[in-house]
Amino acid sequence: MIILFISSGLFLGWSLGANDASNIFGSAVGARMISFTKAAIIASIFVILGAVIQGSGASGTLGRLGSVNAIGGSFTVALAAGLTVYLMTKASLPVSSTQAIVGAIIGWNLFTGSVIDIHSLTQILISWLISPILGAAFAFILYHLLKVWRRNMKTHLIKYEERIKLGLVLACAFGAYSLGANNIANVMGVFVHSMNLETASFSLFSLTGAQQLFLLGGIAIAAGILTYSKKVISTLGNNLLELSSEAALVVVISQSLVLFIFSSTTLANLTVKIGLPPLPLVPVSSTQVVVGAILGIGLYKGVRNVNFRLLGSIASGWITTPVIAGLIGFFLLFFMKNLFGIDVGHAINPVVHEGSSLNTNLLIKNSIIVLLIFATAYLVYLVMREKSKSKKINEGGPLR
Repeated sequence: MIILFISSGLFLGWSLGANDASNIFGSAVGARMISFTKAAIIASIFVILGAVIQGSGASGTLGRLGSVNAIGGSFTVALAAGLTVYLMTKASLPVSSTQAIVGAIIGWNLFTGSVIDIHSLTQILISWLISPILGAAFAFILYHLLKVWRRNMKTHLIKYEERIKLGLVLACAFGAYSLGANNIANVMGVFVHSMNLETASFSLFSLTGAQQLFLLGGIAIAAGILTYSKKVISTLGNNLLELSSEAALVVVISQSLVLFIFSSTTLANLTVKIGLPPLPLVPVSSTQVVVGAILGIGLYKGVRNVNFRLLGSIASGWITTPVIAGLIGFFLLFFMKNLFGIDVGHAINPVVHEGSSLNTNLLIKNSIIVLLIFATAYLVYLVMREKSKSKKINEGGPLR
């Protein structure tokens, strides 16, 4: 029965693996430094390890954003996010599972009338802005250091390429571990509060209830990597920027570092001990980070090397993903509750209106609804424009 209840989360995990595998090793495969099969196997193993060992850090923030308190609601929220990622993946457009699950959770908050935790939402939104900037900064610096090291070392080119290839294998393993640690919150975070599993003890180790969910989610991500990730790899592999073997290594390391930073409780505690603000433990978009890293290398080489048209297409996906997930989630919750009579949860700290006083959360709720309306209209415009382009191509007409 547990597998049935969390099937939508497993579907979301599969969709995440199918889409976000391009962020782990798409650049390495695109640079022909590692085969798809070898990269997929390595990524599948380490994404499971990352999910189980370090997955609890980022899941707490999603829980504070929207503590989905019924298994029917958890199932529906994960299903909405999974459908969104799957549809965008079918269109060969890299998307963010983080933005999909956040959009679906906000849809649940709006449907149940729950107060939206502004602090958690702010942390997540800021991370969406900072993470690609960090990815670009890491890539710019690492690429420069690699170039300096290459000039100063006295190694034959073939031996140098072999070292780069070994570095890519290690970087892919680290990247997969970081992806599992950070993004498993997107897959199973909404089930943590609605499912109370007892700790499972084995001879050498034990798994908490949350870790058991993370293990199943990690396996689902690995299945997505192995079965359906080839299609998206071509988009980030070489289309955004022609990548050399050195650039591929830098991209993988940069996105791995950013995901690891935003999921490490050890680093967060360390910053507090030395008197700095704690690092936010939030799920970040690996797609945004890897695009930022590729952009950082492009800026190092010169702006003309970047495919800004494709970059704009990917950026539009970042805008539409949470909107689509929120809309799908809201309407699925309506049908689940009113048509099938399934308990989808109740309001957490419900919004209370006192006279004519201005309620901050009500203002935010209304703003989100207005944003959804405008974003939906924009999405319809994009779809109609793409259909018009396809029609002109089929008719042999000019494109503008």
